[in-house]
Amino acid sequence: MPDEICVDTVIEDDRWGEAGLEALAERAARAALDWHGIGAAEVVVLGCDDARIAALNADFRGKPRATNVLSWPSQDAPPRAPGDRPGLPQTDELGDIAIAWDTCRAEARLQGKPFDHHVTHLLVHAVLHLLGYDHENDPDAETMEATERSILQKLQIPDPYQEEDR
Repeated sequence: MPDEICVDTVIEDDRWGEAGLEALAERAARAALDWHGIGAAEVVVLGCDDARIAALNADFRGKPRATNVLSWPSQDAPPRAPGDRPGLPQTDELGDIAIAWDTCRAEARLQGKPFDHHVTHLLVHAVLHLLGYDHENDPDAETMEATERSILQKLQIPDPYQEEDR
């Protein structure tokens, strides 16, 4: 068991190395875990391309298409009332995350957001999934989004759900 937060970043697509995924993953995971008062945990982050994440999405979710980020919690979250925050996991090994360069880059450009802000948001989102959050119903989605906003605010990243006047 770790006595600190450990983020193991695996770079399959060199563009992630150039973009500083290791530092972004460390920052995002620490912020999400610190927000929850978690001082010791392990998270693995895979930086890949759209082809790889599409294969993972097909294998694990039956959806053979690219997506921005996937997460695999090491434990199933216990049941809770809609909108309640999940209890903290009973393990330090929280799980794995995969994030796709091509989709993330395209989304950031389309949304007019700095790439590092978008990636940090997606990684915070994925870490929250590892902690048992989900967005399967409106109350849970509202709880998860409020938590994301609070964490990102501490990182001085604008609210990703705020619609900008265009």
